[in-house]
Amino acid sequence: MGRLYAIEVIYRGIFQKQLATRITRSIVLAAHEEGKLGISFGRYGDSPERNGIPAKGFAIVADDQLTLEEGMAKYEPKEVDVTIAVDDTLCKGVESWAWYGLQPVNKLLKPGGTLLVTSREQPETILQMAHRKETPYNLAILKGTVSFSGLWVYKDDHTDVRILGAIAKILPGLFTLKSVQKTIVDQWNDSVKAESAARAYERISSVAVRPDQGNPETPYKFNFPKWHEMGEGIAIPSIPAGKAIEDPTTHESGGFRPDRNPTFKKYTTRTMRPVVNFDTCIKCTLCWLQCPDSCFDVTPEGLYDANMQACCGCGVCEAVCPVKDCVTMVNETAFEDNASQWEAWRKDKKGYEAWLADKIKSRPERSHGFRYRGQYEEQVPEMLEVARKG
Repeated sequence: MGRLYAIEVIYRGIFQKQLATRITRSIVLAAHEEGKLGISFGRYGDSPERNGIPAKGFAIVADDQLTLEEGMAKYEPKEVDVTIAVDDTLCKGVESWAWYGLQPVNKLLKPGGTLLVTSREQPETILQMAHRKETPYNLAILKGTVSFSGLWVYKDDHTDVRILGAIAKILPGLFTLKSVQKTIVDQWNDSVKAESAARAYERISSVAVRPDQGNPETPYKFNFPKWHEMGEGIAIPSIPAGKAIEDPTTHESGGFRPDRNPTFKKYTTRTMRPVVNFDTCIKCTLCWLQCPDSCFDVTPEGLYDANMQACCGCGVCEAVCPVKDCVTMVNETAFEDNASQWEAWRKDKKGYEAWLADKIKSRPERSHGFRYRGQYEEQVPEMLEVARKG
């Protein structure tokens, strides 16, 4: 048996589907240049993806046919040499309808493997989100803006070729930079893209991550029941209706917080989250009514607190709010937990006011969600400039 290489690309459904496909396909083609065999495929055969929901693409490469067939026999690789997260907020963990509960972004990495993240953040910020792993691994950050587009359009900002150049440096046994550049020119006849791959190859570096580094929280885990523990039928407990909320300062109860699914947490699909200015809220109820995931809790005084474990970050609340800057979408990397904003406001209004101002001032322009024809093409020059500077 020869050497088997496995690379996974974790991406956001619809917004990054073409990006992930181009990366995995090009990995296989570059490996072909060096006489290796390979195949690329998505996590789903029929692609039941939804906007923003995490999904996966894989590239499997081997030295010989028998080794490749052995790798292909698995439903998906059980361990990978490189995990690519094309959106840095995916480092919080991955959960989609195909997995059971929240999975660490680095779960499949072999000991000594590399987590490659597209981000403008520093390693310390990424490690605050990524869960701890029992074995050491490497973290490499490809400097650049997260690339979002859509199912039928593609933002040609060189993210794909830059990732290919980085892989040549991270995993030299898979293919060389020369093979990557030839593949790029053969596919797109673009020497500028080949140069972008070379720049990424020269600039990419990684840091070693120890088992004691990272988010110490334990993601959702479960045990399969043994055959003798299973009954003749299946009973699925319903979710309770919910209850009133207790004010953290007065301890009075009021309002309403619905109980939610204790297992499925939609916050892992989020790239941005809403922050609420409770002092300017007019209690119009529009955010509560229009939220597609019913993530707003009604507080005792009739305000609306976005439950951060239920929020998927769609931005509808910001869009429907009639008060300027009352609800503002902020990049997810600016937060370290899912704590209640309303409780923080009730406990320290002055402190919350300063916290809110700090979060809002760093708010980036939203880069995903198709709004008008030509939107993504307009964003490409700025993203290329970020990539050029590194």
